[in-house]
Amino acid sequence: MKGGGKRLLVLAGAVVCSCVVASGQSVPAEPAKSSQYLQRATRGVEALQDWYDEGTGLYKTTGWWNSANAITALADYSKAANTQKYVSTLANTFTAAQKTNPGFLNRYYDDEGWWALAWIDVYDLTGDTRYLQMAQSIFADMSGGWDTTTCGGGIWWSKDKTYKNAIANELFLSVAAHLANRVTNRQAALYGDWSRREWEWFSSSGMINVQHLINDGLNSSAPNACKNNGQTTWSYNQGVILGALAEFSRFSDDRALLSEAHAIAKTAITHLADAKGILHDPCEPKCGADGPQFKGIFVRNLMQLYELNPDPAYRSFVDVNADSIWNEGRDSEYKFGLVWSGPFEQADAATHSSALETIIAAAVMNHDR
Repeated sequence: MKGGGKRLLVLAGAVVCSCVVASGQSVPAEPAKSSQYLQRATRGVEALQDWYDEGTGLYKTTGWWNSANAITALADYSKAANTQKYVSTLANTFTAAQKTNPGFLNRYYDDEGWWALAWIDVYDLTGDTRYLQMAQSIFADMSGGWDTTTCGGGIWWSKDKTYKNAIANELFLSVAAHLANRVTNRQAALYGDWSRREWEWFSSSGMINVQHLINDGLNSSAPNACKNNGQTTWSYNQGVILGALAEFSRFSDDRALLSEAHAIAKTAITHLADAKGILHDPCEPKCGADGPQFKGIFVRNLMQLYELNPDPAYRSFVDVNADSIWNEGRDSEYKFGLVWSGPFEQADAATHSSALETIIAAAVMNHDR
């Protein structure tokens, strides 16, 4: 090469180094922002797999539904990095995890929804229809939880039929809308009808409060039965609905759904982030077994909304959180903790996979900048 110019080194379909070449010498320059996040995500994925159990197909230190989200993170990374490295791991989980719960079914409809979305993600990565068929099978079981005798509709949280809550119904909507966009016309109409029915019920159920945040669920006893129970506005309840409405909008071409999603997203960021823009759940720094998973779910679904209808404010928000996780919320082994603003205390597969989703989202949302 004569004179000055740029030599681009490419890994996994992304620019990872840009070197200015002049007078026969190469001077390293800063990597593209997306590629920097992808490199960090690669470190994070490698660390995540330290918890992977080949025998069970699940992740040690965390639970059944959390492992579905860790598998989703692995699929999301594989798509972002354009790699097939972990396809065999995903296939192993598809077989081995069914020793724990055949067909990925159990007593809880929300657990089932997480696994359905995980296998849709793996289908998108691999094109292997057995994953899509599994998601359809799981959804068929979830649809058995639909009930109009209590609160006029919606699915129950569990097969005990004691509680109608936000997360189970958001997941039901999301799985239905995702399937509607991936199956043949006749099937698509069926899933599209479920999406419409669920959203019509959910949007009028009262779970979306006057601040435009989503509380945990509905009261089950008189005199306030079927009213918003005022319980915690967890980050994942503000998140799943974003991906669900984005997918339903893709199917229905209804732009009003995107307006609703943006209103929820912006309100959630305002109320759940600190003064520096770092996302928190109110349980921190002690969030039990479930809470550590929540924030990554919010960011993953914010990314899905951004991909369909970008807002630069979302990208900036995700960048700030991804940078804070990397700089303040990890240890020397690239394990990510619960509190993204730091300081790092400890990590498990739930805290780590949740934070990892944010770094993956930063890589995706900064692509082609």
